Amino acid sequence: MKHPIFLLILVALLAAPAWAAPKTVTLSVPGMTCAACPITVKTALTKTPGVSQANVNYEKRQAIVVFDDAKTSTAALTRATADAGFPSQVVGVSP
Repeated sequence: MKHPIFLLILVALLAAPAWAAPKTVTLSVPGMTCAACPITVKTALTKTPGVSQANVNYEKRQAIVVFDDAKTSTAALTRATADAGFPSQVVGVSP
């Protein structure tokens, strides 16, 4: 009787990563003052576990980040940019 329960738990644990959905967040990064700043911001974001893509636009002073919400959060992303010297704030999240 314990075997079916064990099997069910094992299947649930293996399928858990499939439940995570990629999300996209737009961050305002007003402290970017030169054309080299986006490189630093992008590097900080892409080093964050769970980030699959980061596009940083100097003219708009924003970053659009695609991430796995099971591995990271918007708080971790804003912390990453702040730790790199560029505080940011979330201006939009989409599933």
